[in-house]
Amino acid sequence: MSQTDVERPDSGAEVSASEALLVEPSRLSPTRRALTTVLRSRELSIFLVLVAVVVLATTKNNSFLFSSDGWRNFLLNPSILLLLAVGQAVVIITRNVDLSVGSVMALTAYLTGRLFIEQPGLPIVAVLAACLLVGAVLGLVNGALVAYGNVPALVITLGTLYIYRGIMLTWAGSDRINAGDLPREFLRLGTRTIVGVPLLTILAVLVLAAVGYYLHTARGGRELYAIGSDPDAAVLYGLAVRRRLLAAFVLSGALAGLAGALYTARYGTVSSSVGSGIELQAVAAAVIGGIAIFGGSGTVWGAATGAFLLVTINRALPSLGIEDFWQRAVVGALILGAIVLDRVLSARQARRLAESRDHS
Repeated sequence: MSQTDVERPDSGAEVSASEALLVEPSRLSPTRRALTTVLRSRELSIFLVLVAVVVLATTKNNSFLFSSDGWRNFLLNPSILLLLAVGQAVVIITRNVDLSVGSVMALTAYLTGRLFIEQPGLPIVAVLAACLLVGAVLGLVNGALVAYGNVPALVITLGTLYIYRGIMLTWAGSDRINAGDLPREFLRLGTRTIVGVPLLTILAVLVLAAVGYYLHTARGGRELYAIGSDPDAAVLYGLAVRRRLLAAFVLSGALAGLAGALYTARYGTVSSSVGSGIELQAVAAAVIGGIAIFGGSGTVWGAATGAFLLVTINRALPSLGIEDFWQRAVVGALILGAIVLDRVLSARQARRLAESRDHS
C-alpha cells in the first residue's frame, strides 16, 4: 500500500488520503482546533497591527494611552464607526454595499435633537427607538430597491446617499443642534463610564456580540454567507435570497440610525456636515478587517477591529509627526493590502480544492 493510501477499518479497502480527510473526524482536541483557527485568522493579524500602532504611538508619546483621557478616547472614539462597520459588514457579506449609512446617521442625529426640543419630556429610550425605526425604514427602502428592483446596490445606495442627505439639509436648513438643547441625562450617554469603560463602547460591543453570534450560529446568518458566496446557487438551492437581503439592509440602516442618536449624545452638536464621508470609513473598516469585498467571508469581529485600527491610526499618526497626506496614504495602503490579500487567499484555496478533487 502506498503512503498516500489508507485502509478502511470496516472493509479493508484502500482509499486516498484526500478521501480519508473528508470522512475522518479531526484528531485535534476542540481546544487545539479553536487555537489553530484563531492563530490562522485574518482578524488576529489586524489585531496585531492595531497593537503595534498603539505601542509605537505610546512609545513616542506616553500620554497617547496613559493620560487621563488616553485610554477613554482609545475606547470611545471608534464606537460610532464600529456600529456602522458592523452593519456594513453584514451587507458586504451578501456581496452588496450600503453607501447611504452616513446620510442616515445625519438624519437621525438631527432627528434626535428635534425630538428633544419639541418634546422635552420624551424618554431617552423612546428617542433611541425612534432613531432605530427611522434608520430601519430607510434601510428597507435600500433593500427593497436592491432585492426587487435587481439594481446594483452600489447604484441604489449612492442615489439614496444624496437623497437622504438632501432631505436632512432641507429639513435642517441653517439650524444647528447645540448641547444646551439636549437633556443632561442624554448627554451623559456620551461621557459616562462603567468601571473605566465608556458606556457608548459597551453598547457598541453588545451590538457587535449579538450580530456576531447570530451570523455564527443562526441559520439565517449562515444563509447570508451562502448568498454572498454564490447568489445564483443560493436561489437554485431555495434560499430566501430577497428576504435575507432586505434583512441585511434593514440591519445596516437601523445601526446607522442608532449611530446617529449616539453621535448626538457623544458630541452634543449636530450640523449639516454630520456623517460626511463616514460611509467610506465604514466600508474601509469592514474590508481592512477581513470582509471579502466580493462577499461570502469575513466576520463582524474583524470589521470592529478594522474600525478601531482606522480611528487609532488617524489619532496616532499626527502624534508621530506624520503629515495629513501620508495619514490618508496609510489608510489607502491598508485597504489595497486587504483586497490583495483576500484575492491571494481565495486563489490559494481554489487551487487546493482543485488539487484535492484531482487526487480523489
